[in-house]
Amino acid sequence: MQPLAQARADTLQYAPDDLLATRAGEGDDEAFAILVQRHSRPLLALAFHTLGNAQDAEDAVQDAFVSAWRRLPEFRHASAFSTWMYRITVNRCLNALRRRPVPVPLNSVAEPAAPGVRNSPARAAEQDALTDALVNALAALEPRQRICWIMRELHGLSYAQIAHATGTSQQTVRGRLYRSRTALKEALGPWQ
Repeated sequence: MQPLAQARADTLQYAPDDLLATRAGEGDDEAFAILVQRHSRPLLALAFHTLGNAQDAEDAVQDAFVSAWRRLPEFRHASAFSTWMYRITVNRCLNALRRRPVPVPLNSVAEPAAPGVRNSPARAAEQDALTDALVNALAALEPRQRICWIMRELHGLSYAQIAHATGTSQQTVRGRLYRSRTALKEALGPWQ
């Protein structure tokens, strides 16, 4: 790589998202590649926790980035680029969930194992059962509640960011979070 091109690449690497989004909207492939690199991991985590399948999550995030690339000239910077991408990804996940057949609910969740030695096989089995119970409880939530819970609890987004990403009000986000927390608390009651 030529020194001037290397200097440009280094400068872009540290540029803020807004500048990169503007440059990408003007057709700068390298600026968009940096945005993809920066935001892929949290978007994949959101999609995976929402859809429960790595392949579906990758497809949703890839579709979200393709959509963003096409719509970048329209991006008005009313919100942060990351929030805009969360919104696009949430929409892709909800579309994927709508296309899925209705899952058959699980009849029961295993009872927690008796407390034992910290690293014992019984303790490991108990942790596995608790993880399975949490995954099943999350899967049982209404998709919009699950998305709000994931964005808040796993990604640490504010109510305002979640509201913007989901296209709702902060009050709606609060309500969805309350209902999701209540449902999770009830579903995980035996583990408390």
